Amino acid sequence: MPTVDDILEHIGEFNFFQKQTFFLLCLISVAFTPIYVGIVFLGFTPDHRCRSPRVAELSRRCGWSLAEELNYTVPGPGPEGQCLRYAVDWNQSALGCLDPLAGLAANGSPLPLGPCDQGWVYDTPGSSIVTEFNLVCADSWMLDLFQSAVNVGFFIGSMSIGYIADRFGRKPCLLITILINASSGVLMAIAPNYTSMLIFRLIQGLVSKAGWLIGYILITEFVGLNYRRTVGIFYQVAFTVGLLVLAGVAYALPHWRWLQFTVTLPNFCFLLYYWCVPESPRWLISQNKNAKAMKIIKHIAKKNGKPLPGSLQSLRPDEEAGEKLNPSFLDLVRTPQIRKHTLILMYNWFTSSVLYQGLIMHMGLAGSNIYLDFFYSALVEFPAAFIIILTIDRIGRRYPWAISNMVAGAACLASVFIPENLFWLRVTAACLGRMGITVAYEMVCLVNAELYPTFIRNLGVLVCSSMCDIGGILTPFLVYRLTDIWHELPLAVFAVVGLIAGGLVLLLPETKGKTLPETIEEVENMQRSGKNKDKMIYIEVKKLDTPLN
Repeated sequence: MPTVDDILEHIGEFNFFQKQTFFLLCLISVAFTPIYVGIVFLGFTPDHRCRSPRVAELSRRCGWSLAEELNYTVPGPGPEGQCLRYAVDWNQSALGCLDPLAGLAANGSPLPLGPCDQGWVYDTPGSSIVTEFNLVCADSWMLDLFQSAVNVGFFIGSMSIGYIADRFGRKPCLLITILINASSGVLMAIAPNYTSMLIFRLIQGLVSKAGWLIGYILITEFVGLNYRRTVGIFYQVAFTVGLLVLAGVAYALPHWRWLQFTVTLPNFCFLLYYWCVPESPRWLISQNKNAKAMKIIKHIAKKNGKPLPGSLQSLRPDEEAGEKLNPSFLDLVRTPQIRKHTLILMYNWFTSSVLYQGLIMHMGLAGSNIYLDFFYSALVEFPAAFIIILTIDRIGRRYPWAISNMVAGAACLASVFIPENLFWLRVTAACLGRMGITVAYEMVCLVNAELYPTFIRNLGVLVCSSMCDIGGILTPFLVYRLTDIWHELPLAVFAVVGLIAGGLVLLLPETKGKTLPETIEEVENMQRSGKNKDKMIYIEVKKLDTPLN
């Protein structure tokens, strides 16, 4: 009996139906962007100083400019001037308009400092969760927690979605995650306090990445085998399109509540996919629902304008049922080569997440035009997809993957030492780093499945990719806390992490041109067979014309 792939060869592997469905599901990838990296705009931290109504009154009376007010009344630049104030009585009549604090310091001793007990003044025309909930100074860790919460949701959601989608179907899970994501996003936009906002952000994390993954699964199951890798890459390109859209919307809406509401609202439109996107016929066949699967296949054939041959009216699963092996976590570390693959892949997933999210967050702290910087850095992600498409089947996976990690690490290291006045050189380094880690991120997605045997392939991808979310949980603390010590310190850490990742990739076997391994023995022999091929000696044997007797 034919498989779905056999039937798609006759009714169209990537024709009108698949193109239409691909476009619709790519919109989900676009809408996922604000949740994944929206912290850059939602949690923007502008320059700030202690609020003091009496200082403001004195400034108006004296006619000070903003620069003069800061020079006379703020302890200094940096964290001291942002989180501390002079503990003096600004109502004293002795205070003059020219250096008013000069006469208050006894014997030249420094004036006492106190906390900002009356709040802060922020130098921004818009608003963010930082400015509304005062997530600065002693409470700055709450911004880290906000971004970590969504990554905790990613971790839990992505760990469970594989089972749920296999148990209940792709389409119901997709629609449920869309509804919960849209509802929690709107509730976050109207949250009255930090705690409720944090809870709704966590809920968004639980379902948003899960919905993104279901969209990825659906589109790869609708297309033929020859197009599966390409649609997977361009599904991630749609995420990059979302970056460009987010930059424009954030520029037009500098107030975080309106921004959150605007980027969430389109998710409700995705509920219309109930009528537009059918269930995966591959999943239906795996559940022995062949009649429903055949009905959908006929619908696909009709949409594609292709006849369904009568000989293809019966179906069988893509993988014949054979001996069932029960995978366990121990299988990922039991044998030497698989153990090596697991550890290196886990580290590379972690590295890709830390560098990708970290570079975006660090860019938001750079102090220049955040909207243009975000837009330009997003543009360099487009070449990443074409680099992968052009290299993986010509050069292979290992060398482009290793080089991309090393380029990202080297670019971060270079950025540490490039002076601020060489703006064009800093931008070039930042773009190279962003493009390098984007290639590495997409490459680990592709290669992960190629390094495990069939019966633990899904488990291997699930466990290794979970380190991506662990990295996302830690990244806000790495970026925001290390920046308080030295602004370039996160880049130095990223450089070391990226260079190590590139070196480790070289320890993996090349998978170009190789079929997916079926057994543990095949995986264990992958590296060995490559070495044997390089060292093979060919001996010419001449046939004797005379008989041996």
